[in-house]
Amino acid sequence: MLFKSLVFKNAVGQKVSIIEIPVLDKNSPYFFLVQVRLQLYMNQIYDSAEEKPLYSFKEYMKKMTKWPIYEQVYQTPELLNNARK
Repeated sequence: MLFKSLVFKNAVGQKVSIIEIPVLDKNSPYFFLVQVRLQLYMNQIYDSAEEKPLYSFKEYMKKMTKWPIYEQVYQTPELLNNARK
């Protein structure tokens, strides 16, 4: 699974990073869900006055979605013939 990160400045001007954002194919049934959740999370962080410079989107998704959906979004491919990551 590929992940991306996003860096921006919040309303106070502090540099903020969001990590562990999954890269999904546009044909994936969870593509829209991830995009909407990411937008909501960014808005929440932007308006927050918390002094945290690093946020995990994976942890946010774990809290905000049902477990079967979370597993489908963050599934790890099964490795065959003792292949390593």
